[in-house]
Amino acid sequence: MSNFLKRRSISRRTVLRGAGVTLALPWLEAMMPAAAKGAASAMPVRLAVLYMPNGVNTTAWAPEGTGRDFKLSPTLAPLNDFKDRIIVAQKLWNAASKDGDGHYVKEAAILTSTRISKTLGEDLNSHGVSMDQVVAQKIGAQTPLPSLELGISPEATGVDLAVGYTRVYGCHIAWSSPTTPLAREINPRSVYERLFRAAKPNGNTGRDDALLLDRVLGEAKAVRAEVGEADRRRIDEYMSIVRSLEQRTERASAVGKSAWKPRAPINPAAIPPEDPGEYAEHVKLMLDMMALAFQTDTTRVCTFMFGNAVSNVSFRWLDGVKIGHHDASHHSNDADKLRQYQLINKWFVAQYAYFLGRLQAAKEADSNVLDNSAVVFASALSDGNSHNPHHLPIMVAGKAGGRLAAGQNLVYSEDTPLANLWMSVLSAVGTPVDRFADSTGLLPGILA
Repeated sequence: MSNFLKRRSISRRTVLRGAGVTLALPWLEAMMPAAAKGAASAMPVRLAVLYMPNGVNTTAWAPEGTGRDFKLSPTLAPLNDFKDRIIVAQKLWNAASKDGDGHYVKEAAILTSTRISKTLGEDLNSHGVSMDQVVAQKIGAQTPLPSLELGISPEATGVDLAVGYTRVYGCHIAWSSPTTPLAREINPRSVYERLFRAAKPNGNTGRDDALLLDRVLGEAKAVRAEVGEADRRRIDEYMSIVRSLEQRTERASAVGKSAWKPRAPINPAAIPPEDPGEYAEHVKLMLDMMALAFQTDTTRVCTFMFGNAVSNVSFRWLDGVKIGHHDASHHSNDADKLRQYQLINKWFVAQYAYFLGRLQAAKEADSNVLDNSAVVFASALSDGNSHNPHHLPIMVAGKAGGRLAAGQNLVYSEDTPLANLWMSVLSAVGTPVDRFADSTGLLPGILA
């Protein structure tokens, strides 16, 4: 990838920004179903997934008590104001990832509940569609953006030689097909521009962005013929992501034909900075963009990655923490590392609470966006030190328009399929399926 960018004098930021803008092309095949104003049941239901890498300090994660009579753990304490809006689901796992490598097999498949193919990059395959994209493919035509994929860290390329997997796997949790991971936007300003453009489309943008993608792919193909095998793999990884954007660009022909209107105004003067600089501010801005996307009904499906697999973001700015995230997760039962690990986990939970607060403050009819959403917080590992896939740290917040029985700590039998939760969430947001991956049925207690 680096050779490609240097030789063609195109910065990675420029390429991703151009591709990111392409994702904003407004497209709508059908209008939202007519509904009586003021009826909470008529409000659109949204799905968001917030993904945290590297697992948790398991000694401070699980709440005490079960059902509605439970006490939040030290790590979950930031959710105190939302206790009646969350479901903690315990003892779930993805059996397909049980004997894979430490991170990639588990993290890339968190929303597919499948086993990814081991590859150096030429033939990515998750062997499933992620649960968020099951929703997007069923209701995506009702909004300008079928879904929104966001992250913080740039796309990683190359191979993790320690395990023999391409690093691309660690950058994606959203898969529109078994072989198509969806490109994430990491620039808050680009996300804002996409949302604003969806509200006020320009009829020429589809053609312009299609030309941009053609140029990017053409540049990549030309350079690919001139580089060595390792660089060809990196370019192939890059092109597989760009192709997913190219498919969406084809929808641009419908610009201007839709009667869709945003449910809330988007202020063009409130555009965020392009480069937030600090990690914490970057995260907050991306969560703000997700909240705005839901409030305006620009999309009803969002995924957000706090970091890529094996993320070692430094948390020295967090009081009491001196090391990076991945370093803390490999605690080797050292008491001080475990303490820092827990503080990092708690910070992520606090960001989840911040996002829930933004959604709750967005009123619609006699309800609010949070009560009309299902908001998942998940990690693909429990204990990061052992890369343990059992007892995954998973929560769902919101009421999904009254379909989720929020306010519970639900403890299931050992090694209950994670796919059962995804099947239940799919039902809650109005896109039920008969089976999802290795699911054995709906999880008891989840649906109202």
